[in-house]
Amino acid sequence: MFSGYLTIAAECSFCHLKLGEHDSGDGPAVLLIFILGALVVPMALWVASVADWPLWFHTIIWGVVILGMTVGMLRPAKALTLAAQYRRNAAGPDWHKS
Repeated sequence: MFSGYLTIAAECSFCHLKLGEHDSGDGPAVLLIFILGALVVPMALWVASVADWPLWFHTIIWGVVILGMTVGMLRPAKALTLAAQYRRNAAGPDWHKS
């Protein structure tokens, strides 16, 4: 499905589905902003209320957590967007034909 980390291959090597027309735009990034914001912000607030860390330490810790979760989840989010477009036939009726 992918030819690079986030680059969609032109065609599936197994079923020859044309993937080149896929354009997810900002959908996966926006999806991750909402999901990670809903998960990490309450966790960061809870840790801030329990632990007495300096502000610079919170910045480093939560920056690394957000960056790691984003990098780890961006490829599955892009694949999910591709699957949703295929299911809804969003790229047109000839998208699945070789």
